[in-house]
Amino acid sequence: MSKLARYAASDDSTRGRQYVELSSPLRSEYQRDRDRIIHSSAFRRLEYKTQVFLNHEGDMFRTRLTHSIEVSQIGRTIARALSLNEDLTEAICLAHDLGHTPFGHAGQSALNHCMKNHGGFEHNLQSLRVVDVLEESYAEFSGLNLTFETREGILKHCSLKNARKLGELGERFIKKRQPCLEAQVANIADEIAYNNHDVDDGLRSGLISLDELRSCAIIDEHHKYVTNRWSMLEGRRLTSEIIRSMINNLVTDLVETSKTGIEFNQLDSVNDARNKDEVIIRLSENMHNKHSQLKHFLSRNLYNHDKVRQMAENSKHIVKKLFDIFISNPDLLPARSTSTISSESMTGEIECLVKDYIAGMTDRFAMKEYDRVIQCID
Repeated sequence: MSKLARYAASDDSTRGRQYVELSSPLRSEYQRDRDRIIHSSAFRRLEYKTQVFLNHEGDMFRTRLTHSIEVSQIGRTIARALSLNEDLTEAICLAHDLGHTPFGHAGQSALNHCMKNHGGFEHNLQSLRVVDVLEESYAEFSGLNLTFETREGILKHCSLKNARKLGELGERFIKKRQPCLEAQVANIADEIAYNNHDVDDGLRSGLISLDELRSCAIIDEHHKYVTNRWSMLEGRRLTSEIIRSMINNLVTDLVETSKTGIEFNQLDSVNDARNKDEVIIRLSENMHNKHSQLKHFLSRNLYNHDKVRQMAENSKHIVKKLFDIFISNPDLLPARSTSTISSESMTGEIECLVKDYIAGMTDRFAMKEYDRVIQCID
């Protein structure tokens, strides 16, 4: 790792863990966080959770696991360029979707609807719950006992109601302050990754075309750049070069804009960034507008495509049906799952238990459970 800047998170500046542990002679605190995340069962399950296309739709489409790895790669690149803590950035990137439901945003929407009378469902808050409570790997405590900084970065969004229950971790949402710079890097790396890689998956699926995408300025610019350099390039190589060029352009713009912001704000410690009203790690206004245009295109033409919407409706039905059946028939829950009821539950015990169980499912396991419980109640 390159030398850390004064405003970067370090072992010396960490606010520590919830449960005191001896430090490791071989690894930094944030390396340990990263390793615990990689070895967690929740991380392994991301392999079979939807990004945009259901896991069984094709082997070439991205899953939550491949997305998280791609976010991590982009995040580490940015962190190194800004002399931030790469290990912390990587830990946050790898953990940011641990609480995501099966079936992507459709599953999240359905579970939020099911929990509307019990606090709703926020996947960032669920990711925090996974690492704080639900993982069962250690003898002395529940969860992974991650550092404050990693947990801070995982909690990208949080309602004020829930923030008030989180103590120090929720204060920034109440005071409208920012997280450490590494968390800000992970946040924007996530946006860069899913925008650009959803373009790739959308083209692979045939639901959008390159000609349609060229209505977006950022796509058109990089299409012209690539075809001017390699006039005969086409197919997968053309798409890959365009996406690679876009990501490089976005990351370069982000690093240069963020360096200017760091200098302008005269950041001298990790807490200086936390005390700001606005984020420091950002794209230039021009690049942000181009990136937003692409995001809106994908929302209209890919995420709301008839085929994707039909998959989403089917997925929502499965999640809602599972929730209703388990609430009415808690005896159908596996015995191991019922042992995870915690005094830390933010809702009634049965609703929280069912929510935790469904949120932890992979796509294919949710479909298998759906078939099982439907047969049981018929």
